[in-house]
Amino acid sequence: MAQSAAPGSGSGVRRFRGALLAGLLGLAPGAAWAQVGTVSGLPLPRYASLKSDRVNLREGPSKEHRTAWVFQRSGLPVEITAEFENWRKIRDSEGSEGWVLHSLLSGRRTALVAPWLKTEAMPLMQEAAAGGRTVAQLQSGVIVSLRKCDRSWCRVLGKDFDGYIEQKRLWGVYADEKID
Repeated sequence: MAQSAAPGSGSGVRRFRGALLAGLLGLAPGAAWAQVGTVSGLPLPRYASLKSDRVNLREGPSKEHRTAWVFQRSGLPVEITAEFENWRKIRDSEGSEGWVLHSLLSGRRTALVAPWLKTEAMPLMQEAAAGGRTVAQLQSGVIVSLRKCDRSWCRVLGKDFDGYIEQKRLWGVYADEKID
């Protein structure tokens, strides 16, 4: 005889929590967040950043797995795609995937300026509007701190700059994501 699941358990609750979190994050219903992590309860996939200048990317979720790559850039945005105990499966802007300890990741939101355009610079605007005053040119691959995104423009900060860039020119924020 099959037993039914207790009310409030199972994937229906996870889907509801995912939809609730998506709503709280300002995402469109059914957007990129169709599921939540089984460990954290946070949406999957989601962006985070590296806490340290040295992060081992492993082939599997344990220290016994071989290190496939070593990241050496604190603040680098990564996409978390899966969870297993204290491990998170991540993907970088070039598509490399592997597992890292969750303690090496930060919820601080960063993004890369157009990493797919290897030699171009992107205009940083004084206001969130095309045709406004350009306050800087940001090279492809520059890491920026995300302060606010409205699904069209993001306010970004760096060591010597503060301004707005089109959201579609960033890797580290989803096209339909709003950040307040």
